[in-house]
Amino acid sequence: MAFPEDVLTKDEHVVLHMHPHWKEAIRPVLVLVLALVGLVAAWIFLPDGSGGTITLYVVAAVALVLVLWLTLWPILVWRTTHHVFTNERVILQHGVFSRDRRDIPLGRVNDHSMSQTFIERLLGCGTLTIESAGERGQSVLRDMPAVEKVQTTLYELIEANHDKHSLGDEEMREIMRDSNREAREAQQP
Repeated sequence: MAFPEDVLTKDEHVVLHMHPHWKEAIRPVLVLVLALVGLVAAWIFLPDGSGGTITLYVVAAVALVLVLWLTLWPILVWRTTHHVFTNERVILQHGVFSRDRRDIPLGRVNDHSMSQTFIERLLGCGTLTIESAGERGQSVLRDMPAVEKVQTTLYELIEANHDKHSLGDEEMREIMRDSNREAREAQQP
């Protein structure tokens, strides 16, 4: 499921668009393989006849339910989870049938940190925590791929956003000169 570009503002562009790390698919794939192994084993080892056939259908039904619940559903959840970093905000969106989205403007990000366990370091993922001003406070993004790169990119985006919305030294001097000139002109008769 692609991220809908129509939620972006006119001057906004996507810098990073990510899903959780591929390790989220390990358990669903393992369940699929085990369900198929169980089904093949039942087909091979169950006796011929009506009792064996009924048992094979029961095993197939259980395998199908397990695959739908523990394989297909987690893959759909993974695929519909979007972590989008733009030049203006962080967009966190998830949901298969319904959709939840949280937008964090870059100007409201107070702090961001990342952590990795040993296994996560080996796999190249980790947890990114974004702390923002507002009532919802922290957003924890678990299993972020290349979490170190994402945190650095977030820092760069926040700094660029800050620079874009604040005055530089030369601009401040020019405003002060204009203000002083206007004050002198107002004092002259």
